[in-house]
Amino acid sequence: MFDNLSDRLSQARASLLGKGRITEDNVRDTLRQVRMALLEADVALPVVKSFIDRVKERAVGAEVTSSLTPGQALIKIIHDELVEVMGAESKGLELRAQPPAVILMAGLQGAGKTTTTGKLARWLREKDKKSVMVTSADVYRPAAILQLERVAEQAGARFHPSQQDETPLAIAEAALEAARLALVDVLIVDTAGRLHVDDAMMTEVRALQDHLTPAETLFVVDSMAGQDAVHAARAFGETLDLTGVVLTKTDGDARGGVALSVRQITGAPIKFLGVGEKLDGLEAFHPERVASRILGMGDVVSLVEQVEEKVDRDQAEKLARKLKKGKGFDLADLKEQISQMQAMGGLSALMDKMPGLPPQAMKAGMGEKELKRQVAIIDSMTPRERRFPKLIDGSRKRRIAAGSGTQVQDVNRLLKQHAQMARMMKKFSKGGLAKMMRAMKGRMPPGFPG
Repeated sequence: MFDNLSDRLSQARASLLGKGRITEDNVRDTLRQVRMALLEADVALPVVKSFIDRVKERAVGAEVTSSLTPGQALIKIIHDELVEVMGAESKGLELRAQPPAVILMAGLQGAGKTTTTGKLARWLREKDKKSVMVTSADVYRPAAILQLERVAEQAGARFHPSQQDETPLAIAEAALEAARLALVDVLIVDTAGRLHVDDAMMTEVRALQDHLTPAETLFVVDSMAGQDAVHAARAFGETLDLTGVVLTKTDGDARGGVALSVRQITGAPIKFLGVGEKLDGLEAFHPERVASRILGMGDVVSLVEQVEEKVDRDQAEKLARKLKKGKGFDLADLKEQISQMQAMGGLSALMDKMPGLPPQAMKAGMGEKELKRQVAIIDSMTPRERRFPKLIDGSRKRRIAAGSGTQVQDVNRLLKQHAQMARMMKKFSKGGLAKMMRAMKGRMPPGFPG
């Protein structure tokens, strides 16, 4: 997400860093780049105009000209205004209500409401330790109820059944009573959508909100829908008392314009980002971290949290003990590291959070297809070959390549990369990591002044 925008803004940022003096020409040129970047990212025009005006007002004042590092001061202003546009601060769900607290899911058909309902149910169960029930008030879309039932089962949530011959209000009332009797903490109601905004849908979802008085009414929007998403956001924001927004399909959106528009249009904060189809693909939205990523300054805090959550500690400790005993880093260990990386969303998701790496780094680096190819190559080896890579001669390489559907040069490339990693791991086991981190510290990209 934000790849194109981040690429353009990172260039603007790089041109400013280190400048000892900022002139009105510098500011004007930078803001022209920022304006073009925002428009190309499909940010709504009123949002772009308001954003540029606020940055310009602050930039031409004493805030920049009196700074000892004016380039960084201007970057900080752009960063702060990006944060402001997206909601100023991270806001979680407000569920302090008499149980069951109701969450109403609203949005157009195809935005991902049903999948997001499952993701949210899992999030509440695992992170907030809440008991959750879900129900579908979508009596129009074929198999919508069955889809939610299956999603609920995967998420470990209770499912309240509904029928297509029932009214949405009757379904919601019955689900609310069932949730009360079951002493459930949270009831999530998945509503019907349409391909486009229409009066009947809005009347129906407004009636549900009035009847249920939900603790949260979340607008679920497809981040790839561009200006259509902006129009839908405006319609839902005018009809419902929205408390939050969930942006879905953010892993497929290179522009990010919806994220920068929807907060301003609806007045409701973005609370979650949906990534992929799997039920663990839900991330809390942190405006300040996302702004740093957009400007190419990385998001180390989120990266550390992701590592803490997703990395298998037992496997990591096992590898550390192995290296400490002097046993080499073999190809089975490499496969395990690739699996851990894929569990954290893949290489692109990690690089997106690394400071100082522009989006184009992925083009020159190792993509997701390459990771899968490497796993296939390792899987084509015998256990002995994985343990002792030096055994792999020309004939073995040809056999491995044929078994994995790759070329011999692919096998050679993997073996070379493994050898480099093995040497690095050997240094780590002798305290090299601490030395390397100390050496890198002076080369970290400058952030913004605190």
